Parts: sequence; structure tokens; C-alpha cells
Amino acid sequence: MARKKKKSVGFDCDHQLYSRCPICCIVPPHILEHVAVSGNPQQREWAFRTLNVSAQFRGRRNAVGAVNFAVSPGQKRRTIFDAKNSEELPGTLVRGEGDPPSNDVMVNEAYDGAGATFDLFSEIFERNSIDDKGLRLDSTVHYSVKYDNAFWNGDQMVYGDGDGELFQRFTKSIDVIAHELTHGVTQYEAALIYFGESGALNESFSDVFGSLVKQRVKNQTAEEADWIIGEGLLAPNVKGVGIRSMKAPGTAYDDPTMGKDPQPAHMKDIFTGTEDNGGVHINSGIPNYAFYLAATEIGGFAWEKAGKIWYITLRDRLRSKANFKQAAKITITVAGELYGEDSKEQEAVQNAWQKVGVI
Repeated sequence: MARKKKKSVGFDCDHQLYSRCPICCIVPPHILEHVAVSGNPQQREWAFRTLNVSAQFRGRRNAVGAVNFAVSPGQKRRTIFDAKNSEELPGTLVRGEGDPPSNDVMVNEAYDGAGATFDLFSEIFERNSIDDKGLRLDSTVHYSVKYDNAFWNGDQMVYGDGDGELFQRFTKSIDVIAHELTHGVTQYEAALIYFGESGALNESFSDVFGSLVKQRVKNQTAEEADWIIGEGLLAPNVKGVGIRSMKAPGTAYDDPTMGKDPQPAHMKDIFTGTEDNGGVHINSGIPNYAFYLAATEIGGFAWEKAGKIWYITLRDRLRSKANFKQAAKITITVAGELYGEDSKEQEAVQNAWQKVGVI
């Protein structure tokens, strides 16, 4: 799968703040903010702590830049650390590549999820890890105390234990692991600025490949997949199936404490506020739904054709300030190049973007 071009990853300060995504969290701020208002006293405390920890870490990253824990060994290399409920990274080494399973389920889930993500990009898209140079996949589990999030910080994965009442452990959902690692792929490729429509595309590409990793592990076709991001992440008493639905944006959860899923599925309902970096987690519902529509119309395993179109678009064509319309035009063009002009694959991609009101 030869490249058509390779972009360097250089940033000025403002560009670095948004495009490198110093801390890209799986749980969007609007959920935590709702919990901070509507939860019981302990839940409010957890939500405030999670928001504050994320903000503090973001501030440290902006001040000192990349920490660069990982090196690029040139082959699959997973390294799992345990923060032991501290906020120091990376923590204590607990499992390396090829080591036997741990007695800690979070260690094993982080290890297996990173491996499945590496394998999808390697075996399907011929990509050598996050940076395409064999970047070591570092992960830290048991970050902070009852921390309700997981994030990619520009160098590694970090997972909280969850509070147990709203969120379970953040290694439980393989699509969460793959989602966050894909932020790293975006960082090294299109470097989509983490604001507005480009930021929503950044989030959407992570949802796309997060879902594809889960579908491949389960050997599911596009029709068989649930297209839920964060399946199994919510505690049993929460009214919801996950944190996002690519198949039906806006329906993932409706809970008194967490609020209601605000994602739109069509441009007529796009969020225009400034919260959430201009709605990066909210408006990602629109390109998410477009991918779902394209993948199901094409049929079969979504990673084979729809995934290939989206991967080449991310790797070779998108620029850092790309908007939805530009992404639509590029994916349609790439589909034509791969499968022929007026092919069923190209028509499926075009139909999908039309159905969500982008073109």
C-alpha cells in the first residue's frame, strides 16, 4: 500500500496545543461536567478530580512538551506500567513484550488491546506501529484514584480504574484502547487540529479504528457489529450502552447523572458552541455515522474496504485544518482510486456523506 506523500510533523505553539492533542481523553468533558452537577456528593468529587487531573496534566504537557518515554524498536513492543494510583508516569514496569500474563486483569487487557491495535494497522494497512517506525506501545494502568478516564498523552496510553458507580475499569473496552492509540496515528499523520470540525474528525478517526479493532477481534461484519464505543465501560446501574454510538449518534446513553448523549447525526443539528474544543466529541457523530453508512452499504468486513479508504485518507491526504466537506471529498476520491470511478464502494461513500448532510 504505497504512500502518495508523507507529511512532516512540525508544530508551532498553538498548532502543537491542538494538533498533537497533549491529552486526548475518551470520556468527553460534557459527561464529567454533568456528573459534577447532577451526581451524588461522592460522584461529584470523582468528576471534579478527573477534570482537575486532566487539566493539570495538560498544563504540564504544554509547559514541558513531549516526555518521550517510548523509543522505536522497529517491531511490536508492548510495555505495561503500574502507576499504583499515583499520578506519576510511567510508573513501575509490570509486563513487557512476550512476558506471561499478569494476575492483574487491567495489565492483561492493556497488553492485549495494544496488541490487537498494532495487528490491525500492521496486517491490514501495512503500518509499523503508531509512528510507522515501530514505536514502542507504552501503557500505564491504575492511574490516579478512581480516575474516570483513559487518554493518549502524545507518548503513551494511560488508564484510570473508574469509580465503580458510573464507569468501570478503562481497559475493559478494547475499542477504547484502540481509539486512544489511533490518536497517536493521527498525531504522526494528518495532525488534525483538535478544535472544531478538524478536531471532530480527529475524534471520529479514533472511533472508526477503535471500532474496527473490536470488529476484527470479534470477526464481525459491518452488519453484525454493534458500533458502540465503550461497550461494557458503563457501570450496570447507568442507563446506557456506551459513550457513543456510530450507528445511531445521540442514543448511547440517557442517564440522570451522566446526562443525555448530545451527538448529532446530521449537519442540520451540528453543535456550534465553544465547549469541548468546539464540539470535538459531540460533532464527531456526523462523520462517525457517515463511516457506518458507507461500511454497511459496502458490506463485508468493514476494515477491508471502508477502513482502507479512511486509512489512506488519514495517512496521505488530510491536512491539519481539514473540515467535514474536505474529508468527504477526499474519501470519495480515494474510494474511486482504489475501487474505480462509479464503483459501488465510491457510491457508498458518496451516499453516506450525502445522508449526513455534508455534501
